[in-house]
Amino acid sequence: MKYKKLRIALCLGLSWIATAEGMAKESLNPTIRQHKNIFPERSTFVGPDSIGTDSTTLVQVAFRKVQKKDLMGNVQSINVPQLLDKSYNTYSLENLDAFIPGYNGNIWGMGGYLVLVDGFPRDANNVMPTEIDQVSVLKGANAIALYGSRAAKGVISITTKRGKSGSQQIKIRANSGINAAMSYPQYLGSAEYMTLYNEARQNDGLSPLYSAETIYQHAAGTNPYRYPNVDYYSSDYIKDHYNRYDATAEISGGNQRAQYYTNFGFWSEGSLLNFGQAKKNGGANRFNMRGNIDVKVNDLISLNVDAAASFYISKGVNADYWGAAATVRPHRFSPLIPIDMIEEGDVNSMVYVNNSNFLIDGKYLLGGSQLDQTNAFANVYAGGTNRYLNRQFQFNTGLNFDLKNILEGLVFKTNLAVDYQSNYNQSYNNNYAVYQASWNNYDGKDLISSLTKYGDDRISGIQNISGSTYRQTIGLNGSLNFNRTYGNDHHVSAILLANAFQIAASGSYHKTSNANLGLQLGYNYSSKYYVDFSSAYSHSAKLPQGNRRALSPTLALAWRLSKENFLVDSKVVNELRLSASAGILNTDLDISDYYLYQGYYTYNDAAWYSWRDGDLVHTFDRRRGDNPNMKFPKRKEFNINLEGGLYNNLITFNTSYFVNRMSGGLVQAATQYPMYFMTYWPVYSDLPYVNFNDDERRGVDFGINLNKQINKTFVSLGFNGMYYTTKAVKRDELYEFAYQNRAGKPLDAIWGLQHDGFYNSQSEIDQAAFSTFGEVKPGDIKYKDQNGDGTIDTRDEVYLGKGGWAGAPLTLGCNLTVKWNNFTLFAAATGQFGAKAMKNSSYFWVDAEDKYSVVVRDRWTESTKETATYPRLTTFNSDNNFRSSDFWLYKTDRINLSKVQLSYDFPKRLFNAKFIHELGIYATGSNLLTIAKEKETMQLNIGQAPQMRFFNIGLKALF
Repeated sequence: MKYKKLRIALCLGLSWIATAEGMAKESLNPTIRQHKNIFPERSTFVGPDSIGTDSTTLVQVAFRKVQKKDLMGNVQSINVPQLLDKSYNTYSLENLDAFIPGYNGNIWGMGGYLVLVDGFPRDANNVMPTEIDQVSVLKGANAIALYGSRAAKGVISITTKRGKSGSQQIKIRANSGINAAMSYPQYLGSAEYMTLYNEARQNDGLSPLYSAETIYQHAAGTNPYRYPNVDYYSSDYIKDHYNRYDATAEISGGNQRAQYYTNFGFWSEGSLLNFGQAKKNGGANRFNMRGNIDVKVNDLISLNVDAAASFYISKGVNADYWGAAATVRPHRFSPLIPIDMIEEGDVNSMVYVNNSNFLIDGKYLLGGSQLDQTNAFANVYAGGTNRYLNRQFQFNTGLNFDLKNILEGLVFKTNLAVDYQSNYNQSYNNNYAVYQASWNNYDGKDLISSLTKYGDDRISGIQNISGSTYRQTIGLNGSLNFNRTYGNDHHVSAILLANAFQIAASGSYHKTSNANLGLQLGYNYSSKYYVDFSSAYSHSAKLPQGNRRALSPTLALAWRLSKENFLVDSKVVNELRLSASAGILNTDLDISDYYLYQGYYTYNDAAWYSWRDGDLVHTFDRRRGDNPNMKFPKRKEFNINLEGGLYNNLITFNTSYFVNRMSGGLVQAATQYPMYFMTYWPVYSDLPYVNFNDDERRGVDFGINLNKQINKTFVSLGFNGMYYTTKAVKRDELYEFAYQNRAGKPLDAIWGLQHDGFYNSQSEIDQAAFSTFGEVKPGDIKYKDQNGDGTIDTRDEVYLGKGGWAGAPLTLGCNLTVKWNNFTLFAAATGQFGAKAMKNSSYFWVDAEDKYSVVVRDRWTESTKETATYPRLTTFNSDNNFRSSDFWLYKTDRINLSKVQLSYDFPKRLFNAKFIHELGIYATGSNLLTIAKEKETMQLNIGQAPQMRFFNIGLKALF
């Protein structure tokens, strides 16, 4: 039934498109059609915080569009079509931090912003850049208040393209590119691994496991089937690149009564795996359609009907190849067993060969061992294939009623959205046998004397469906909008609205909901003095009865100084506006679950033993207390903004200072209640969740643009950035030592031990503080005893630095546009500074039976104790060495050359105006260069596909 409804709605949407297109064609005279230029004129590249917008450009904000010069509440925007003409993008928010001050992957360092597409919550990755008209970033409390509780950490509003009155336009864009891996992890080969593993055993007081002869044979490589040395990143298994293709067609037009916009797009990309079933079954495809219709029914009523659908298929094999590449040691087994090396007369082995369903290339059986009866190589060759399918359908419609007969400037608007998304996996899962060879050597020639078989070949041919999930979004809002100017100077605006959306997802009992009333009142005098009051009255079912609704008021003021007498005739300052806003937003975003205000008992089956041995008693265990007074956490904020233009907009700038506090975070506050409210054994808690924690963020963002026409060359240089700090103002904590208090430290604080080099001798260990993290030996990391109690434990952990989990403390972005004749050069770069990270992946933390990476070459030994940068090797668990400490800490400071594109637009005189009107070509490179001290570490992906560079050539045309 669900898919039947989807098909009906899609057909309705396409019929609307066809109807509108027909209406437009009938009303237009072909002899007077005017084709608009899809390539922006040079003079449009102005504005400190947007691409190709001037002060009169309309910017999408909450439930309305406002001229850029009149924006309140700290909003920046990007004109995406003009950006795409010089920067080909594959993701809707690509390189956003190179243009928008205050955006560092989050908004003002607050994780969890709300993404809206045409006013409703949707995925940013499900709308392609070619579909987008504008991206607005709403940062301040005043700008986001009308959206209610779930927008309290900022909003990114994506507005898709719409048709315009005029003749039909057809825009075509096609691209062909390659993705190339930046870097791969480097692991030791078999011989070096065996040598160092013997050393690790020696460190542990054990005898060597591998003989010198065995190590030599693995190093010699004369028979890789008997003495394997498997490199998972070899060109035998991995390609050096894979291709990506895409094509988009846009059709738009209309007349005064109806306008239409349609977009059809397709992209396809391959896979790095280059063997087995992955070679012909890897990659992904996506097809998308969008149709937006605007109809003016009469002078009082207008409507829009929008529909979009996307179909995504990712093809692969039933193997975690990248995970295996990071864990499986190179000597474990040979991926393939050659049948031409089986001894003559080995009848039993040939029976295996003749009955195998998976004879690779007619020459090999699948390799393995008793411990590796399934493995990534065999899975890729014979484990079967899978397809991940994602289907999304989005539909929204709106009605506008002009109520000018009641009151001039009054409009009633209502919008409805219904979205569906479904995901599932289709797979064919095969069972297979692997074989372990026993070898003999005859006169210097290795032959297989027998095979040991593990498992059986079974091809069921049954298609399995798994991982089926769905998501449904329903959104509805209605508003009375008033917008009117009195006497040319007094502009009044107002909105009274009701807004709600609900997202239902499989596996979730409760739907994600947002419901609020909203009120906006605005006034500006002659675009000189502004005041705006925006508020929401929000509802949340996560709170107890009586506390489920709360008012969120905000106020913004602005003063355009450039209109005052002391600046109006200035030859330097042509635009200068000072604004400030403050507000309190109530939000349930950080309330992790429903019913936290209720205490509860849990029924633990077989949790306790009775006096009768072996009998289990069913118990009800208390887990949480009641709190009928639980309230919304609040975002309390103040920000001030200065923006302007100098020398006739040769230089434009904006800067903001912000401070906000998230107060009333929920926590089971153990220090606020008597200790008998909770016990660890038996497990019992009567602690309620209470509003307690407070977080603070403050910082400054800035953007500055230089726009200059020099003869035939136009140059636009934009530079923006943000520096911000965070602090845990209030925490429920009771540490024995003040240096461990989380209050007063950054929200992204990294905690750990401070190291003091290595233990270099047993006598040094005997004289040092006792480590509670297991037995230590020379070559292990020594830590500082912070509290002087003679013991190294978790009480010696201290603050080590900022993790930058919501963005680095300092972020910078730069974009450059140079246009000369028909050539355009564009470049974008970003930088992140002030954060740190821990080298704690399996690539760096190596012990026991782990795979050895090249970092262990710098290990501690008696001969390298003065220069070693890595602890001693061990075949035991090394809890002392591999734990959070500044030994593993590194700075993540980096500068990225994110994008470079060179474009050429062919002169229009070359084309017949009746067919091709404009044509352009371009070449693009993405993720080209990283400048960083720890570049190699930051570019490594462990246990997953590598980070990629992207090179592309493309063509665009207007018909």
